[in-house]
Amino acid sequence: MKIKDIRELSNKEIETKIRENKKELFDLRMKQATGTLEKPSKINELRKEVARMKTILRERELKEVHDGE
Repeated sequence: MKIKDIRELSNKEIETKIRENKKELFDLRMKQATGTLEKPSKINELRKEVARMKTILRERELKEVHDGE
């Protein structure tokens, strides 16, 4: 998911996506531990996507605080 696409989502939608991605990350790590993971690069992709989403949420939070002053 691109940054532009993430920015178009609401905070609730982003939080939902983060939870979904974290669950998928957990499942992928389990597959990796058992040796059945087919695409190891997917783990890094999901980690980066979660980080992007958290960054956008934090930017919005800081913007609200800054606009309130």
